[in-house]
Amino acid sequence: MDSLTISVIRGGPSSEYDVSLKTGAAIIDALSENYKIVDILIDRHGQWHRNGLPMEPAQALLSADVAVLALHGEYGEDGQVQRLLDELGVPYTGSGAYASALAMHKPRARFAVAGLPMIKFPEHYVVRRDDGEDYNAIAQDIFKRFGPPYIVKPASGGSSVGLVVAKTIAELPSAIEHVTRVCGGQVLVEQLIKGREATCGVIEDYRGERRYALPPIEIVPPKDNGGIFDYDAKYSTDDVLCAQEICPANFTKQEKKQIEEAAKAVHRALELSHYSRSDFILAQHGLYFLEVNTLPGLTEQSLLPRSLNVVGSSLKDLLEHLVSLALERK
Repeated sequence: MDSLTISVIRGGPSSEYDVSLKTGAAIIDALSENYKIVDILIDRHGQWHRNGLPMEPAQALLSADVAVLALHGEYGEDGQVQRLLDELGVPYTGSGAYASALAMHKPRARFAVAGLPMIKFPEHYVVRRDDGEDYNAIAQDIFKRFGPPYIVKPASGGSSVGLVVAKTIAELPSAIEHVTRVCGGQVLVEQLIKGREATCGVIEDYRGERRYALPPIEIVPPKDNGGIFDYDAKYSTDDVLCAQEICPANFTKQEKKQIEEAAKAVHRALELSHYSRSDFILAQHGLYFLEVNTLPGLTEQSLLPRSLNVVGSSLKDLLEHLVSLALERK
């Protein structure tokens, strides 16, 4: 294994470009001692670079034994890079092209796991491009189906980029317009569920289990932003803006098991590969599934590495395991 050439792919034309760079840097740092690392950066315009030199993807990936994906959001988690790597015959970490695309689109992912008995979903409405720009009419249609407060966010994407809260029906049209302008695609409007936010990672073929659930993390967003786990709450270094991430979480044994089983069930239902991290709200009336991340962040501030530390593992251990899984798929 230590003679492998590992291409770490990061960046990309995504709103999560900066987070991807940090994930990629963490991966390179964890693996550089034992492997030959090729740093592949995709810039914001989609140009590939190998160790700083611009070139075509096939040339950039020349001699790669395996690609470790440090991409987030569009192009990285929507299956586009995975399809390219499949065409080039380069094994890679994470889910395949179809599963990645399905999981990234939140409404379709929810539809795909709708048969799971242990989870619920917030009431939601998808605003499509062909719905037009009469946001007042769209807001009224949503209001007929379910009332405020509302979470408005891109239907595809992660890191809470573009997320807006509309506390009243009067705030909803401008919130939809804002997210439409930011993301340029479909917009998901969902009812804000009050409860305790949790996230749970799943790793395949780990520690003797087909799907191993890491300890759930309880997320306590800062009160100053209305208790919402938005981009600032995830990545800010300001203690006032940053969320509390409690691991191991203060859930009961039964709640912990419910979250872990739900995360494993989501991973299985969407036919994901290698690893994932699912987000939930534990509310009075049940466990609500929000979304799943097929390439979770691996920065110093990211959630999955915190769960790894609790079980006595490390980012390096996880990455070496993921590389092994990628080579098996080859």
